[in-house]
Amino acid sequence: MRAITFKHPGSAEVLQEINAEKPTPDKGQLLIKVHTAAINRTDIMRRESTTQQPPFPILGVEVAGEVVENLSDDPNFTPGTRVCGLVNLGGYAEYAVMPADRAILLPDSLDYVNAAGISEVFLTAYQTLYWLGKLQEGETVLIHAGASGVGTAAIQLAKQLSKAKVIVTAGSEEKLAFCKSLGADEQINYKTHNFQTEVKKITKGKGVDVILDFIGASYWTKNLASIAVDGRWVLIGMLGGTIVPEVNLGTLITKRVQLIGTLLTPRSDHYKAKLTQEFMQNVGAYLADERIKPIIDRTFTLDEVKEAHEYMEANKNIGKIILTIPS
Repeated sequence: MRAITFKHPGSAEVLQEINAEKPTPDKGQLLIKVHTAAINRTDIMRRESTTQQPPFPILGVEVAGEVVENLSDDPNFTPGTRVCGLVNLGGYAEYAVMPADRAILLPDSLDYVNAAGISEVFLTAYQTLYWLGKLQEGETVLIHAGASGVGTAAIQLAKQLSKAKVIVTAGSEEKLAFCKSLGADEQINYKTHNFQTEVKKITKGKGVDVILDFIGASYWTKNLASIAVDGRWVLIGMLGGTIVPEVNLGTLITKRVQLIGTLLTPRSDHYKAKLTQEFMQNVGAYLADERIKPIIDRTFTLDEVKEAHEYMEANKNIGKIILTIPS
């Protein structure tokens, strides 16, 4: 089967197509004929990581397709059933294996392109907002990188599920306008405004209850100033660096801030299954009737995977970037 791996750690130039063996599912797993796969930051991080040793893996953690073989006890996944979900690598390929207990049955309203844009971003957004951020109805949340895949998912979840007040940051008026169309109440262009100052004005000095932070070190001081007493600050990315030269622990203590770091991809199969099941219980109906929907920026073919990675690295996307994999 066709599949995408990389020659060695490095830039998008190292990506290469190989002819790989079709994977064999184990007990409890599904064999999926992959129609679409999503590009995620975790794919780029894995491609660049110098800690890996050959043989290098087939990339991709998020797919949509149809069931070919079911080795689980769940009778819902008969051959031909349309599903999407997270896989333990191997998504950039014609076939992939997926644990059945975290497969999502697709409603008729979702095609394969849109379906590939659900799992990683919506599960991450749900996990960070509710399992970790403990967002309550009517609270205020600051979502950085509001036009990203996770950002667009988090805006919708916070508004639809919690009627929260949503403040977003993004780097262009186009991205901010799109965030507004999804329900964001306040939009801050971080290139032209100091978001710390703007958040203080918007919240009348109180600060925000929850922060979803993709940026890390470069936003440390401004985030600390922007968070409310008893606020929950969830760190899910480090696009702005990993080292903070000086940390004022006194402010953390006096504000009683909960600072929580997380990544979804390294979590256990059990954790991902439980998260998927709770997410679908609480959000499935919203997806089915399109009150909540995946945001797709554009698609690339499997042949264009290098261009797809470079497009994400250039931060050009609003929402998800999808690979289409022909039959």
